[in-house]
Amino acid sequence: MSSTAFIEPLPVIDFVAQLLSRDISVRPLSDSDRVKIKKALRGVKVEVTHRGNMRRKYRISGLTSQATRELSFPVDDRGTVKTVVQYFLETYGFNIQHTTLPCLQVGNQQRPNYLPMEVCKIVEGQRYSKRLNEKQITALLKVTCQRPQEREKDILQTVHHNAYYEDPYAQEFGIKIDERLASVEARVLPPPRLKYHDSGREKDVLPRIGQWNMMNKDFAPEPVLPPLTARPEHVERALKARYQDAMNIIRPQGRELDLLIVILPDNNGSLYGDLKRICETDLGLVSQCCLTKHVFKMSKQYLANVALKINVKVGGRNTVLVDALTRRIPLVSDRPTIIFGADVTHPHPGEDSSPSIAAVVASQDWPEVTKYAGLVSAQAHRQELIQDLFKVWQDPQRGTVTGGMIKELLISFKRATGQKPQRIIFYRDGVSEGQFYQVLLYELDAIRKACASLEPNYQPPVTFVVVQKRHHTRLFANNHNDQRTVDRSGNILPGTVVDSKICHPTEFDFYLCSHAGIQGTSRPAHYHVLWDENKFTADELQTLTNNLCYTYARCTRSVSIVPPAYYAHLAAFRARFYMEPDTSDSGSMASGARGPPQGGRNTRPFGNVAVRPLPALKENVKRVMFYC
Repeated sequence: MSSTAFIEPLPVIDFVAQLLSRDISVRPLSDSDRVKIKKALRGVKVEVTHRGNMRRKYRISGLTSQATRELSFPVDDRGTVKTVVQYFLETYGFNIQHTTLPCLQVGNQQRPNYLPMEVCKIVEGQRYSKRLNEKQITALLKVTCQRPQEREKDILQTVHHNAYYEDPYAQEFGIKIDERLASVEARVLPPPRLKYHDSGREKDVLPRIGQWNMMNKDFAPEPVLPPLTARPEHVERALKARYQDAMNIIRPQGRELDLLIVILPDNNGSLYGDLKRICETDLGLVSQCCLTKHVFKMSKQYLANVALKINVKVGGRNTVLVDALTRRIPLVSDRPTIIFGADVTHPHPGEDSSPSIAAVVASQDWPEVTKYAGLVSAQAHRQELIQDLFKVWQDPQRGTVTGGMIKELLISFKRATGQKPQRIIFYRDGVSEGQFYQVLLYELDAIRKACASLEPNYQPPVTFVVVQKRHHTRLFANNHNDQRTVDRSGNILPGTVVDSKICHPTEFDFYLCSHAGIQGTSRPAHYHVLWDENKFTADELQTLTNNLCYTYARCTRSVSIVPPAYYAHLAAFRARFYMEPDTSDSGSMASGARGPPQGGRNTRPFGNVAVRPLPALKENVKRVMFYC
């Protein structure tokens, strides 16, 4: 059962007053008010209220640049002109009150039609597809966040209420809808054993119900330079000066600066984004930001989580799969294998000019497969295919040159491990079903070309898997009271996998719930294997995917989608700051974005549209998990 936000069916005047949080009859609209109104109302359907029962509907295309009292239009072919105020009074006996407000423009630009705001009401039942703010997201989640037992009851009641057995359309097409949930077979995969560093008191751990902890593990605390304070508006100057001071101390020793720790004000606007942009694209510095309120609380849990992030940012590993070290992972441990994760995040509907951002990460260690280097690039607005996977261009000196994200990551794998990948596993996030094969054809071809550009006959076998979280499938335990099949939140156990009955009749796909529920009802990830030259059995790929979910660096929990796809999402999200520094955490629509699923992604067919490239990441930043 899906939930979404709707536009309140208010009179337009009231809607605008709420939007601007003030009485709009008092003072005229500013330019920024107009932009805000236009953004909020464009594409919205309204009905007119000044013609009795004739509630004709129109779609808003914009606002007039002039106030209502200044607007006039020709009423016949002889050039007779009437003002909008005069026309409404004579034709409908309607006296316009808010004459200083602009009119709504409906219809097309050739034959514009002006409607005063006060005669329009927003039509009920229109989905709100633009960006929700933090407060709205919280409110929406509060209403929609239900424990599995409640949600199941709700679904059954709604299906019964909809009475599909009486529905003439269902009858006409011979469709019968069962009033009970479909019953499916599931298996619960065991958690993998995890290895810590040998210097700690515990050498390894077996996670329980998708979680473990970092107590009794080691960490070195001393910074190179004592703390320094600076004002937010001087962020660039302070960073550059601080960087220089540190380099003067450590460069003579032939050392690199590993990390900058920054304590930010709690409400810091664009400061976080500015800081990340300067550090990662200008200075070549990896940074860890903390909010003041958390630093002063000093909770053990918070400090442990920050330590996890710091360790991977300076090139460490938090845990490794024991099976990876003992070379027991089928089709990964037997020969050098690289695992890719890829994602594209699109700007929100309503942001017509921002580019989409593609990110690709790839494992840089074998046999451990825990460290992932990441690359990002901007591409045409709402373009789903990743344009920079493989590139060819003409260089005046070198002639034809090849490059792109795949080639760069394959080279860095060889540099880090001393070996060429002999197998490629590619997890691709955020592709809707309608685009599966378009994406596969284009991106698999790019992978092949990137490999061939390194050596003529170099074609390692590829497995291409699409990861989806945006779907409406929910899995419930057969018996909510059976402690062997549910966790504390009432959700199915982490590791639950379903690969029959509700899956594709002939293709290779499965649902995997790899995480423990915290609140609400867990959404399983749907993995669809579009191409498999490595010949994985269902069991092998399901176990590998589930085990990888225990290697996510930022927490001591198994996560809901495979980490390489998760990291690609984080890297793409980070890159938005390089371009538009004020994106809040709800600022871009992406696979895995919070809030309810927004259905398919309305993406454009690709064309080579010029997009301003992102500032380049510094080489030393690319090599570590800077996006964590």
